Amino acid sequence: MGKPGRRLDIDWLRVLGMLTVFVFHCARFFDEYGWHAKSGKVSYGMTVFVDVVSQWMMPLFFVLSGISSYYALSYISGKKYLVARIKRLVVPLVFGSFTHVALQVYIERRTQGGFEGSFFAFYPHYFDGFYVFGGNFAWMGLHLWYLEMLFLFSLITLPLFLWARKERAKNGIERIARLLERPGAIFLIAVPLGIVELLGNLAPESVGVRPFGGWALFPHLVFFLSGYLLASYPEFRSTMERQRFVALMLGVIATVTGFILLEFAGYSSYGHFFSFLRAFNSWFWLIAIFGFGGKYLNFNNRFLKYAGEAVLPFYILHQSVIIVIGYFIIDWTGAVMLQYAFLTATSFVTIAVIYELCVRRFNAMRFLFGLKPRKRTSADVPQLATDAGTT
Repeated sequence: MGKPGRRLDIDWLRVLGMLTVFVFHCARFFDEYGWHAKSGKVSYGMTVFVDVVSQWMMPLFFVLSGISSYYALSYISGKKYLVARIKRLVVPLVFGSFTHVALQVYIERRTQGGFEGSFFAFYPHYFDGFYVFGGNFAWMGLHLWYLEMLFLFSLITLPLFLWARKERAKNGIERIARLLERPGAIFLIAVPLGIVELLGNLAPESVGVRPFGGWALFPHLVFFLSGYLLASYPEFRSTMERQRFVALMLGVIATVTGFILLEFAGYSSYGHFFSFLRAFNSWFWLIAIFGFGGKYLNFNNRFLKYAGEAVLPFYILHQSVIIVIGYFIIDWTGAVMLQYAFLTATSFVTIAVIYELCVRRFNAMRFLFGLKPRKRTSADVPQLATDAGTT
């Protein structure tokens, strides 16, 4: 099958989603929760921002990944799909886990107890045991857990996705899609998500923990599958566009309701109800995001072309850079918003410079950061070679 045309709205949402992840992790330096490095000043406003954004931030990326999987499998085989996943996900995960992610663990141990000395003195100890289990080695890559989980999801769902390409399966998906075209029906996809979220809350603590972007692990699998479903039926796009204002309104209502329950009524009193509220809240925001994106983000420009390729390296680098820069401003006493502005600006510029000067231009680095090789252009070829090729 031929390669399908690009969905520009999906490209834009990926770029804007990455910027959201970036400002989110800058805010983590100031919120009330534990992290690898923390400012000496805690901000309630940053805590609220983190709580609200975490409702849909990583779910957005897993839905986008499910959509990308649909389009990838529409023109390549399952084998090529897995090879591409290894290059794009596993290689950067391994590279990051053995290099700059170690800086995050070092700074955590240095600022929160456990080690005194330089990073070079610490690095041999980085391999003493596994992070989370009392050791240091970040086997999940810390913030790179998304790459690890996405690869595992890609493995376990591949048989299902290949089956979904068969004619009989397509007919079944079309019947489901026609039901979901009815007014408000598309919001019912949140029901299985709510069930999985509820089961996570009822499970033992080791299963129901929320280290994955504010969620337990298995809801992300539901988001991933939902993305594939949304891409498999073109009318879903117009359905989300029609429902975008309703979804936005419902998302605001659900967010405010959840905030009131957590702040004033206590989570434990409404635990089971909150599981479904959280699921529907997330799905409301996702429908609104995809609805407005599909309506207004169907244009291309030079920025999108550049930023679209930079998204993955930016993601791979961003948290390590934020934590390293944050380490040097831990004891600052200025206003939180001024510190946040400084951390955001300096981290963004640093990441952009590293990407442009050290990653984008060199194929070996592009490979380590999950990018395809850079194609040589006539401008890259010496004039003598160009002339020889035309004689």
